[in-house]
Formats: sequence, structure tokens, C-alpha cells
Amino acid sequence: MFLIFLVLLCVPQIADAQCAMCRAVVESDVDGSTAEGINNGIVYLMAIPYILVGALFFFVYKKLKG
Repeated sequence: MFLIFLVLLCVPQIADAQCAMCRAVVESDVDGSTAEGINNGIVYLMAIPYILVGALFFFVYKKLKG
């Protein structure tokens, strides 16, 4: 599971899904820089909560393990 997360985090081109509004903005862009920025923003917004929750579980595990 961790390996899959690491691959998706390191290769954001795999996760190119976009909502309808984002898609309309991207399709109207000519050079593609907006599309790259939107995709990077989605990946960062998705990754941060998982990292924080993972860190929380890690510290709770360490605390309970003693």
C-alpha cells in the first residue's frame, strides 16, 4: 500500500482526473501551463491530508507500543 502511495506521489501524471470546471479551463488554454498547474494543485491537495493522518497514526502507534 505504501509503495502504491509513493508511486502516485512521485508520478503525478498518473492522476490526471479533473472536474468539469477544471476541464473547461484546461480546454480553453493553448500552451498547457494551466493544465499542469491545476494537476499539480490537485495532487498536493490530495497528498497533504494523507501525510498528516499517516503521521498521526505513526505517533499513536509509537505511543501505544511503548
